[in-house]
Amino acid sequence: MNHKKLGWGIRVSYAGGDVACNVIFGMIGTLITLFYTDYVGINPATVGMVMLVSRLFDGVSDLIMGVVVENTKSKWGKSRPWLLWMSVPYALSAVLLFTVPRTTGLVQAVYLFVTYNFCTTVCYTAINLPYGSLSAMMTRESGERDMLSVVRMGLSPLGRILAVTCTLPLVKLFGDDQAAWIKTMAIWAAVALLLLVNCFLKCKETVVIEAAEKAGKVPLKQSFLALVNNKYFWSVLVLWMLQSVSFGISGTILPYYCKYIFHNDTWMYSALYLMETLVLVGCIFLCTPLIRRYGKRNTALAGAAVALIGQIIFVMNPYSFSWMVMSCIVRAIGLAPLNAGVFGMIGDVVEYGQWKTHLRQESMIFAGGSIGTKVGSGVASAAMTGFLAAAGYVSSAGGTAVQPQAALDMIVNIYKYGPMIVAAAAVVTLSLYHLDKQYSSIMEELTRREAAGVL
Repeated sequence: MNHKKLGWGIRVSYAGGDVACNVIFGMIGTLITLFYTDYVGINPATVGMVMLVSRLFDGVSDLIMGVVVENTKSKWGKSRPWLLWMSVPYALSAVLLFTVPRTTGLVQAVYLFVTYNFCTTVCYTAINLPYGSLSAMMTRESGERDMLSVVRMGLSPLGRILAVTCTLPLVKLFGDDQAAWIKTMAIWAAVALLLLVNCFLKCKETVVIEAAEKAGKVPLKQSFLALVNNKYFWSVLVLWMLQSVSFGISGTILPYYCKYIFHNDTWMYSALYLMETLVLVGCIFLCTPLIRRYGKRNTALAGAAVALIGQIIFVMNPYSFSWMVMSCIVRAIGLAPLNAGVFGMIGDVVEYGQWKTHLRQESMIFAGGSIGTKVGSGVASAAMTGFLAAAGYVSSAGGTAVQPQAALDMIVNIYKYGPMIVAAAAVVTLSLYHLDKQYSSIMEELTRREAAGVL
C-alpha cells in the first residue's frame, strides 16, 4: 500500500493546477454575468437560462469524463496526461467567452451557449476532473491528502484573487469596453496555461494497487451502482456543491451590490473580494493543526456554524459598508475549514468506497462530486439572474442604466439570505458525516485485503 510522503515542491505545483483553473473559472463564476449584462447588453434571464441548461450538459460530461479517465492508459498514467492534452484548448476557450458578436439577441444567446459549454462542459471538465482525482493517485496517506487539500485550497484562491480583483481595474485601464475584457482574459489564459503545464510536469501518479490491476474493467452499471450506494459520496457531493454555491453568490452578487447599493464599481468590489479571499487563505493554512487534532468533519462543522452566525448578524444592517466588511471576514473564517478539508474528505470517500464495494473509483467519485458543484452553481446562477430579471433589472451594453427599486431590493436580499442558506445546509450535512471515526479501521482492513490480492 502506497503511503508516499509528498514534498512542498510537489504540493505547491499540484495547488498551481487549481490556481490555473480558478484564474479562469473564477471569472466565469463571478464577473462574467456582469460582463454579459452591462457590457454586451444580454438580458440577465437569458444569461441565467444558458448557465442552468449548460450545467445539465455539464453534469453528463462529468460522468462521461469519469469513465474516460478510468479507462485511460498512457505512459503518464490515467489522470495526469489530461492536464497536458487539454491545457491549450482550455486557455483558448476562456478567451472565446468574451468575443460575443454585436448582433441580434438570438445570435448572442446561441454564441453564449456554444462558447460557455465549450469552455465549461468540455475543456474545464476534461482538466478539472482528472486534476482532482490525481490527488488520490499521488498518495494513499490520509494525512498527506489532507495537506494536499490544505495547500490546494490555500493557494487556489490566488487564481480568483488575480482574476477578480485585478480584472475591473485592468478593464478600466484598457478602455472599459468589450475589447478590454478580451485583452484581460487573454492575460489570465496565458497564466493558466503555464501553471497547468507545470502541474503536469511535477505531479506524478505513484499509487499502484495490484489487486485493482488484476480486477480488470468494471461494467458501467456496476460502477454506477457502487457510486450511488456510497453514502459518504452524497455527503461530499453536497459539501463540494455548497462550497461552489457560496463562491457563486458572493462573486456574482457582490459586484452588483458595490455598483448599485454602494455606488462604487471601480475599487470597492476588488477590495472586498481581495480581503475576503486573503482571510480565507490565511485561515485555511491555520486549519492544519485543527484538522489533525479534531478531524476534518468537526473542524468544518464548527466553521460552518461561525459562518451562519456571522451572516445572521449582517442581516441586521445590510446597507453599512463596515458591516459588509464584517460579513466578508466572518464568512471567510467560517468557510475556511470546509475549504481546507473537502478534498481530503473526497479522497477518504474513495477508500471507503473500495472497502464497502470492493471497487476503487477515484475518477468516478470525483466526477460525481464535480456534477454536484457544477449543477449547484448553475442552479444558483440561474436563480440569482432569474430573481434579478423578475425584479425588473435593466440590462445595458454601456452599464449606465438606472435600476428600479425592486431590482435594488432584490440585490440586497440575495446577498443577505443566500450565504445564510448555504451555511445552514453545511451545518446539517456535516452533522451527518461520520467517516473520520471509521477511517483508521477501514484502512487497516484494506491493507490486509490487498496483501491477500483482494480489493
